[in-house]
Amino acid sequence: MNAIVAGLNVFPIKSAGAVPVAEAELTPDGLRHDREFMLVRPDGRHLSQREAPELALLHPAFDGVKLSVHTPLAPSPLVCEAVDGPALDVTVHRRPCQGMDQGDDAAGWFSEILGLPCRLVRFTGTRPTLLGGGTLTYADGYPVSVLSAESLDDLNRRADARFSMARFRPNIVLRGLGPYGEDAVTRLRGDRVEIELVRPCGRCVIVNTDQDTARRSPEPLRALARYRTERFAGVREIMFGRLGIPRALGALHVDDELSATSEPAAS
Repeated sequence: MNAIVAGLNVFPIKSAGAVPVAEAELTPDGLRHDREFMLVRPDGRHLSQREAPELALLHPAFDGVKLSVHTPLAPSPLVCEAVDGPALDVTVHRRPCQGMDQGDDAAGWFSEILGLPCRLVRFTGTRPTLLGGGTLTYADGYPVSVLSAESLDDLNRRADARFSMARFRPNIVLRGLGPYGEDAVTRLRGDRVEIELVRPCGRCVIVNTDQDTARRSPEPLRALARYRTERFAGVREIMFGRLGIPRALGALHVDDELSATSEPAAS
């Protein structure tokens, strides 16, 4: 079975807006620069749209040197060069890691527009994936998220609504597998790249945040709960999409054709 890459998204700042791209480099930690930055509270805990849905309105871009963030919440954008600041001890869902502090100017800008004290950090060190022996930056547990366009089409039919793909924040959007075809896929292979899909993607309240307005409603999580609640590793979750680990590295492009196969997954 083959699938077409219908979209690629990089999220330079964890829980902020996406950067849709036509091409992305697949690295051991996922798409290059994905979740390379993160906002943390004074105690080092990561800040997400769960607590601050306005993060959806931050539109970052990062070229490896300069970070810029545009938002309707501020009269002027943040533009700064990434710095090798002091390493802070931070956490992502209580898992410890580190980040290089990006300075008082960036911290003040984000704190003012979000209305709560926070600091910007850039990833440093290493983080292991929860399963599968991979590595990642500030993504929750795995470096790559994948969702089929047909799965979203089916959800919209069931919910009698039009939820955008942006709600689900996938790195890779596939077309050609059919609704929920990604559920059975454990390997995606291209000419030079390979991704092992190791588990379903559990969904949280963030999908209820409109990424264009930051307004939150009960849907689509409520609709998904009616037919996509599953048990994985002893925990019941609402599953939509898959999470993966890069196994062979290279460039990914929109319109690339990938083979999608079912093989034994990592444990």
